Amino acid sequence: MNRTAEITRNTNETQVRVSINLDGTGKQKLNTGVPFLDHMLDQIARHGLFDLEVEATGDIHIDNHHTVEDVGITLGMAVAKAIGDRKGIVRYGHSYVPLDEALSRVVLDFSGRPGIEYHIPFTRAMIGTFDVDLTLEFFRGFVNHALVTLHIDNLRGTNAHHQCETVFKAFGRALRMASEQDPRAAGTIPSTKGTL
Repeated sequence: MNRTAEITRNTNETQVRVSINLDGTGKQKLNTGVPFLDHMLDQIARHGLFDLEVEATGDIHIDNHHTVEDVGITLGMAVAKAIGDRKGIVRYGHSYVPLDEALSRVVLDFSGRPGIEYHIPFTRAMIGTFDVDLTLEFFRGFVNHALVTLHIDNLRGTNAHHQCETVFKAFGRALRMASEQDPRAAGTIPSTKGTL
């Protein structure tokens, strides 16, 4: 089964192309114009073992908001297309990831219903030139278009870079777990409703 997708999304503010292979090996090619976002997308690809290409141009002369949000939206669209009808998937995924003093937990459900619980008490407002508020915008965009329920909790941490990086690593691993194909559930929807 080929679980790949390519999505191009163009607006007056951004032009984004995302290609993903859910059954990849972690290869990535990333160029969003926002270096810290590229670093975080690299975590998703490597720790989720997704082959991921992201190209984006946007109005970063204003700020990074539209680019970061629209990359999240387009990635969500690509994951939704690649996962297909959701038959035979594990559905739920979770991961705890530490990085030095920081520890984060991410739990994901391919529920068909967008929802996010987000709790990251960042210790500073900026990571280099990256506004930490954009982390929520990225994940909200993803959730709304991948149609998943996502819980993100940074349990501890004093270094904002470590806080953010543990979240993206844990997200990659939780997404991998949830999207894996379960050989015992082949061809069935993992829901008593019969649909997701």
